[in-house]
Amino acid sequence: MPGTLIIGYGNPLRGDDGLGWQVAGELAKCVDALISVVAVQQLTPELAEPVSDADLVIFVDACCDGEPGSWRCESIRPGSERSQVYAHYFTPASLLGYANAIFNASPTALLISAAVGSFDYGEVLTPSVAAVVPQMVRFICKTLEESRNSSPQSPRLHNVEASCNL
Repeated sequence: MPGTLIIGYGNPLRGDDGLGWQVAGELAKCVDALISVVAVQQLTPELAEPVSDADLVIFVDACCDGEPGSWRCESIRPGSERSQVYAHYFTPASLLGYANAIFNASPTALLISAAVGSFDYGEVLTPSVAAVVPQMVRFICKTLEESRNSSPQSPRLHNVEASCNL
């Protein structure tokens, strides 16, 4: 039975880059059995299979754009970045593209990211980024609840993407 996959990614040893891990850790404590939560250092082709098994994928990451501690949600579509085949860097769009190409799967996908203050060595988030972790967790939980409660007349994709309008 398809469910939801949440992927928190980044380097937990590089300050705010560990944001995805922090959010994934908080969500893992409170989600139901139909929701799978993983934390990884980077997106890899091996994740295409669990992505293909989900009907909703939520990526959580740190980003460099914006004021530290600001965060955003955006809808992600499969990408066709052919140059990614031999790269050491995968994007959520390229991972969705792989899931589509290999498994003929097209789950709804969101990227929730927060601007970082520091990539310095350490396992602690800066105060401005740590402050948004509870906000992001609440937003993701609300999005999951809205997704779960969507009706046949109100397509899930529309409901979930609409929730991204912060």
